Amino acid sequence: MADKLEISFNSPQCGWMSIGFFDGVNEFHTTTAHSPHETALPDLMRILTAIASKGGSPTDGEGASSNEYLLQWNRDPEEFDFHFVRNGDELTIEIYQYPTDERDAATRELVYSHTGPIAEIVRAFGETFARLYEDRETDEFEFNWRQPFPYREYEEFKARAR
Repeated sequence: MADKLEISFNSPQCGWMSIGFFDGVNEFHTTTAHSPHETALPDLMRILTAIASKGGSPTDGEGASSNEYLLQWNRDPEEFDFHFVRNGDELTIEIYQYPTDERDAATRELVYSHTGPIAEIVRAFGETFARLYEDRETDEFEFNWRQPFPYREYEEFKARAR
């Protein structure tokens, strides 16, 4: 049985950020890039805000489901899909890796999966986002991530995730 979910997003360096997921059974670590998916970090916060708010479209995308969300991110040349599926008070996170930026579903591999209470998962992401926020000046976040810190999305997430 999986333990409490731990998530780490380490200080960005040269446009890259190390991220990790660990639940006592499954573990996944990789690096992600600031581009070409420039809105990946704020989109992740919007998705989790929508999940914490019991649904809605986090990116105002047409046809977006209030129970299923997809975030694209990359490592170059590998690409990732972070797939979030809400089922009642449970949330499943699936991370799929593609070997290239072509995103061919036949070549993707499930590299991490975790299911747990929404409150637990939102809390774990909240702790991670709070560390990024607290360390943003020391880590020169904007210079090292080559993107501005997503202040608006972070504040909205904090307000909804309580």
